[in-house]
Order: sequence, then C-alpha cells, then structure tokens
Amino acid sequence: MQYPENQTKTLMDLKQIPLRGARSTDPTYLDTVVRVTTIPSPTEVDHYQLFRVIDLYVAPKTEDLGRVTRQVENIIRTTKLPEGVRVTLRGSVQGMRASFKSFAIGLILSVVLVYLVLVAQFASWEDPFIILLAVPPGLAGVLLLLLVTGTTLNVMSLMGVVMMVGIVVSNSILIVEFARRIHRDGKPVREAVSIASRLRLRPILMTSLATILGLIPMAIGVEAGSEQYAPLARAIIGGLLVSVVVTIYLVPAAYLIVYRNEEQNALEVQA
Repeated sequence: MQYPENQTKTLMDLKQIPLRGARSTDPTYLDTVVRVTTIPSPTEVDHYQLFRVIDLYVAPKTEDLGRVTRQVENIIRTTKLPEGVRVTLRGSVQGMRASFKSFAIGLILSVVLVYLVLVAQFASWEDPFIILLAVPPGLAGVLLLLLVTGTTLNVMSLMGVVMMVGIVVSNSILIVEFARRIHRDGKPVREAVSIASRLRLRPILMTSLATILGLIPMAIGVEAGSEQYAPLARAIIGGLLVSVVVTIYLVPAAYLIVYRNEEQNALEVQA
C-alpha cells in the first residue's frame, strides 16, 4: 500500500493516515494500530550497482595519494566490520592502481622491445643481454633513493624509471659496441674490454653527470608546484648514480666472461 507523499508533510499527517478494512465502513487511523516513533536515519540513501552504500570522501591536501591509501587500508584491516558490510576504495585510488598496472606492463614491454631491437642491430643474442645487465642496478638505485628521500612509488616515479632505463641502456651500449669493434680488429677480448672501458668512461660520466646536475633542482622541489615532478627526477637520479658505478664494472666483466670462453674455444680449435 502506498500513500501520496504530498499529503504526508508532518508526523501528525502520518499518524492520521486512514485505514479501511475489507468489511469496515469506518476508517481507522494509523496511530491506533501502530506505534510511530522517530529514529535517527540518513536523509539520503545512495546505491551503487544495486547495493546500498555510504560514501566517505577523503581529499588529501599535502599528503600523497599512495600514503593516504595505505593508511586507510590499515584502518580497514584493523576494523571489525559487521556481517554483510564491506569497504571498497574507489575514485582516484582506482585510477592510481590502473596506472601502476599499465606502467608495469609498459616497462616490461619496453625492455623486451629494446632487447629485440638490439638483437637485430648487433646480430647477436649475447650482446643485448650484456647491455641490459645495467638495468637491474638502476632499478635498485631508484628504490634506494626513493626510500632515503621518503618518496612513494607513484606515477611520476614510474615515468622516471622508464626514462632511466633508456639512459642506462645507452651508456651500456657505448662500452659493448666499442669493445666489440676493437675485438673484431684483432685485439684480445681482455685488451678490447680494457680499452673500451677506459675510453668510454669519460663520455658516460659526462652525460650522466650533466643529467643528474640538471635534475637536482627538480628533485629538490624548491619552486611552487614542482613537488609533483620531484619523484620523476629522484627516480632518474637514483638510477643513474647506481647504474653508472655498476655499469663500468659489471658490463665489461660480463662481456669478458662471455667472449673469453669463445676466444679460448676458437684457439683450441685452431691448435
């Protein structure tokens, strides 16, 4: 049974709603058969996908979204919810997590594509693998600097990771390509690696230091509005600081290990 809403404006109007029985001619008012009381209740009832929901809006001003999300998840994890009640994070959190997933897939695809391009350029499966050995130390440097500076892993820092991978790979290519050329000219592998590392050290240091020095103001975030780009700069700086040091030793050592065995096998065959 439904009563017209425009005729029920006060609690008294509700109590005076007439009720008629099937065999009764006189009406009976509602307050004579039921007890009408007032209780606290929401003035608006929202629904999401047919489920009744209560929306709680959080608008952080100075904190980053990732840190606020972790704090909210900790509160939800330690709160005992009533039966049939669940908490779902929506809004910007969904967009952030979708961005993380897409960036992770993009980073993996970029590394795979770089490897395939290098395989086509060098006509070798070993050389691109040696070149990409500089990427894991760069990722470790990114995480280390973000941890030291208290920066979260967000969309901007992931963009910095992608840019850092490109710079690190280019530095590694300088050593491998030059060592490969010297080795083809007839030099032993150890001597070719030594010459390539010594001659390519200066260009690698110059380009890396120029990039790091240029990104320091952005990483510090001294200007208003530059805080959002600080994670990008910090990710690149952290990756370069570690990868440059490791690349100088790791890439030549890997090249020497791979091609030293081939050189020994070739000498044994000739003997």
